[in-house]
Amino acid sequence: MNISPFFHNLHSAYQAEIDDLVSDSDGRDVLRQRLAAKRKEIGFLVQMMELSPEMVAVVFHQAFKFKHPAEIENLLGFEADELPEWRSISDGVELAPWARELAQTILKAPAGEWFMTLSAALHYMLGKPAAALAARSGADDADEDDEDDNRDQDDGQDDFNDHESDEVRGDARDREEAGASWLEGQGFDRKD
Repeated sequence: MNISPFFHNLHSAYQAEIDDLVSDSDGRDVLRQRLAAKRKEIGFLVQMMELSPEMVAVVFHQAFKFKHPAEIENLLGFEADELPEWRSISDGVELAPWARELAQTILKAPAGEWFMTLSAALHYMLGKPAAALAARSGADDADEDDEDDNRDQDDGQDDFNDHESDEVRGDARDREEAGASWLEGQGFDRKD
C-alpha cells in the first residue's frame, strides 16, 4: 500500500483530533458527548472542511463500513487534488444510518463530494494499526528509495520530488492556523 504525503500528514492530524476528543482534563471518557456536540455544529463545521478537514471528519467517526477495502487502500496513495468524487466510491462504502443526514449536509457544500471521500479514507486509516500502515508504506518506500538511489547514481542530480515542497508546508501551516483560530473562537487559549 502506498500512502501519499497528503494522507500521511492528515492521518496524524486526524488521530490527534480523535485523541483530543477522547477524554476531559480529569481523564474521563467523553468522546461520545464531544462527537455529539460536533455533529450538532455541522452547519458551521462545513465552512472548515477544506482548511482543516481533520477537524470536521471526526463527525463521521465510526460511520463507515467498507465493502471493498482495496478501493479505499488505493485512495491512500492519492494527493488532495486527485481524490475521486464520493459518488464514484460510495457503492463500496456503507454509511451508518445516523450519519446519512450529516452526509447530505456535507454533500450540499461545494467540496462535499471530495470531503466525503477524504473522510472515508481517514476513517479507514484510523481502523488500521499504525505499524501495519507504516510497514505497508515502508515496503513501498523501500522500493522507491532503491529506484531513487539508482537514479541519483546515474545522473548525480538530487530528486526534488523526495522533498516536501514549500507549498505543502504552507498548506499544513494554513490548516494549523485555521484550526488554532477556530479553537480560539470556541474559547480555548492559543498555543504559541
